[in-house]
Amino acid sequence: MSTEFPPVEPPDETVLREAEARHAVLTKPVGSLGRLEELGNWIAACQGVVPPKPFVRPRVVVFAGDHGVTAQGVSAYPSEVTGQMVANFLTGGAAVNVLAQVAGATVRVVDMAVDADTPEAVSTHKVRRSSGSIDREDALTREECERAIAAGRAIADEEVDSGADVLVAGDMGIGNTTPSAVLIASLTGSEPVAVVGRGTGIDDQAWMRKTAAIRDALRRARLVISDPIALLATAGGADLAAMAGFLAQAAVRRTPVVLDGVVVGAAAVVAEEMAPGAREWWVAGHQSAEPAHAIALGHLNVKPLLEFEMRLGEGSGAVAALPLLISAVKVLAEMATFESAGVTNKE
Repeated sequence: MSTEFPPVEPPDETVLREAEARHAVLTKPVGSLGRLEELGNWIAACQGVVPPKPFVRPRVVVFAGDHGVTAQGVSAYPSEVTGQMVANFLTGGAAVNVLAQVAGATVRVVDMAVDADTPEAVSTHKVRRSSGSIDREDALTREECERAIAAGRAIADEEVDSGADVLVAGDMGIGNTTPSAVLIASLTGSEPVAVVGRGTGIDDQAWMRKTAAIRDALRRARLVISDPIALLATAGGADLAAMAGFLAQAAVRRTPVVLDGVVVGAAAVVAEEMAPGAREWWVAGHQSAEPAHAIALGHLNVKPLLEFEMRLGEGSGAVAALPLLISAVKVLAEMATFESAGVTNKE
C-alpha cells in the first residue's frame, strides 16, 4: 500500500449547522451543555446525519514497539516490559482493557517492533525487533518506515471495514516518549528542555540522560523535517510510523478518532503532515502530564476533553473520554424538543 494519501475531505459542514439548529430547539438554553454540544455537532458532521447514530463498535488499537534509545537509560522500566505488557493486553489485564469495558469498546494490540516473540495474531504486521537508538542512528530504514505506514493504513481499513465507527489509537513501548518528544519538537520548533517529560516516572539523573538523547536526536531530525517519512525513519519508530498511517487513513475513511497522550499526539502531528486536514477527524481525549503533549495539541489546534494528569498511554486517556462522546450523541438523538415536551421556549 502506498504512503501517499489522497486529499482528506472534512466533516460535513452542512450537517454541523443542522446539528447546531437541533440543539437550539432542545429543552435547555442554547450552549448550556458547553463542549458536550460541540462534541455532538462534530460527531454528527463526521457521520453526515442529524441526529447522529449511536456508536456500535468503538475500537481501540494499541501499537506496540521497543526503542533502542531505552538502552541509554531514559526510562524507569527495562525494555522487556513491552513484550510482557502485550501479553497483559491479550489476557485483558491492562488499564486500557478495564477502561474499554466501561466504555463498551474492544481492544486490539499490534506488534510493530517489540523486541520479543509475540503470538502470530498480533505480529502479522511486525516490521522488526526494536527500532534503532535515535540519538546515534536511524530508527528505521526508509523501506521499513514505508512498510510500517502501510501497515497502519491497512489496519485502519481492516477496522473500518469490520464496522468500527469510532477509533482510538493507543501505544505500548518502553522508551517511546523519547522519540515522541523528538518528533513533536522537530515539527513545532521546540527546544529539548521544553518537551522532555518524566515518562514512566524517571528520576533527575534519568531526566538528564533523556534530555541529552532528545537533544542529539533532534539535531539529526531537523535535517529531514520537510519529509515526514524520512523524519519517522530517522527519529520515530515502527510503532509511531504505523500509528501515523492509521490516523491519516482513518481520516481518509471519514471515521472519527479519539487521540490519546503524547505518543499518539506525536504520531498525529506527523500524520497531519502526511495527510493535511486529517486533524478535522480527531478529538483529543485528554491532555497528558507530559509537557510535549500540550505543545502537540496546540500545534494541531485541538482541545482536550479531559485533564486528569494521566500519562500511562495505552489509549487509556482516550478511552476514559469515550463516554463523553456517547453522551453527546444521546443528547442530540434522545433529548426532547421544546415543542415535543410542551415546554415554553424563550421569546
